[in-house]
Amino acid sequence: MRITIVTIFPEFFTVPLSLSIPAQAAGAGSVEYRVVNLRDYTHDRHRTVDDYPYGGGAGMVMKPEPFFEAVESLQCAPPIVLMSARGPRFTQAHAHRYAQGNELTLLCGHYKDVDQRVGDFLATEELSLGDFVLSGGEPAALAVVDAVVRLLPGAMSDPESARTDSHFSEPSVVSAPSYTRPPVYRGHAVPEVLLSGHHERIAAWRASEGRRGRPGSDAG
Repeated sequence: MRITIVTIFPEFFTVPLSLSIPAQAAGAGSVEYRVVNLRDYTHDRHRTVDDYPYGGGAGMVMKPEPFFEAVESLQCAPPIVLMSARGPRFTQAHAHRYAQGNELTLLCGHYKDVDQRVGDFLATEELSLGDFVLSGGEPAALAVVDAVVRLLPGAMSDPESARTDSHFSEPSVVSAPSYTRPPVYRGHAVPEVLLSGHHERIAAWRASEGRRGRPGSDAG
């Protein structure tokens, strides 16, 4: 698949996309990254991408023209996703849907907001990472990319590892706790069942210890 990211900070993605699973997926030929500088689609000498909001108020709003021209020039196909606090929360179901497609475009806002005409008439959907504030859409877009590409062929050396992750098969269901060597550390021991070698008992323990969400928090 091809993932296009439209941003005013393309350098934000340089190192993360060259490391670990995102890099492995690209090396396996499963994904191509296209990181685009939104300022390349402006027409004034200052490469302006924002302006004051109509109706007054604090902060600056990103202009619609550069987003529309970038997406049209690049001939991006749906889904075209605007990272936005007004969108529904990103879930594993979104990641599965995107991973099954051939193309994904992520639009990163910055400053106070993005002109809503981008969300209404250019993006095919809006997504939020959660109920908190980030400095821009870039961290959220990177999280989406990581969640999607790890599902692609060749991204992980052990695909079974992904299938046993939290939220993989059912929303809000988390996996059982994990342990590794040493069996006892500072007096804290690994559950005995995991050292038993009894596969059925281990499977039953993991099924009982895996749970829906976490006490006192959302599952995201």
